[in-house]
Amino acid sequence: MSQPVQPPNQPQQPFGGQPVEGNPYAGQPGQPAPAAPTGNPYGQQPPAPTGNPFAGQQPGQSAPFGGGAPFAPAPPARNNILLGVAVALGAAIVAGILYGVIAGSIEREVGYAAVGVGFLVGFAASKVGGSNPAVIAASAVFSIGAVYVGQLVGISMILADVAQIPFSEVVGDHFDAVTKAWSQEADFMTYLFLGLGAVAAVGGAKKAG
Repeated sequence: MSQPVQPPNQPQQPFGGQPVEGNPYAGQPGQPAPAAPTGNPYGQQPPAPTGNPFAGQQPGQSAPFGGGAPFAPAPPARNNILLGVAVALGAAIVAGILYGVIAGSIEREVGYAAVGVGFLVGFAASKVGGSNPAVIAASAVFSIGAVYVGQLVGISMILADVAQIPFSEVVGDHFDAVTKAWSQEADFMTYLFLGLGAVAAVGGAKKAG
């Protein structure tokens, strides 16, 4: 048996024409078909703010208001000669008194203590004033004076103990006797300790610089 012949020129459904029955997403004439929903209600929303107003800037982009890196810490100044000399003087006074107390307590001088005095003076002065030659020279001179003051303090403590009088009275009323006793007792080791203080001051200054 023969099959029925289809009528010619049967209308076909155009690809981009009228909506297909039952398909609300079919494209309109001349317009691209809309994208089907993906099931993610947040897919087309813009990204949420992060709370950082500068988050979108590229690396190396300058900060707003014309600034680069604000509040950059300034390098510490370490070339203040006058302040370094003042620190050397203050350290020499304190270290000299401590040296004298040690020497007077044990009734003898200690070479390591003299070295410690000089090193402390030079290190503190150079830490503040830098490695300036004037600061180093002042540290050496003040270290010699600190060791000398320490020797006088030690002698005063010994004389006060021998004479059974207050230390303040020895220093205030009999200081000439203290300096005379120092001159009589000074020997090679006495001057060696003075020199050790100066050398240690130079070493401490170089260590700090």
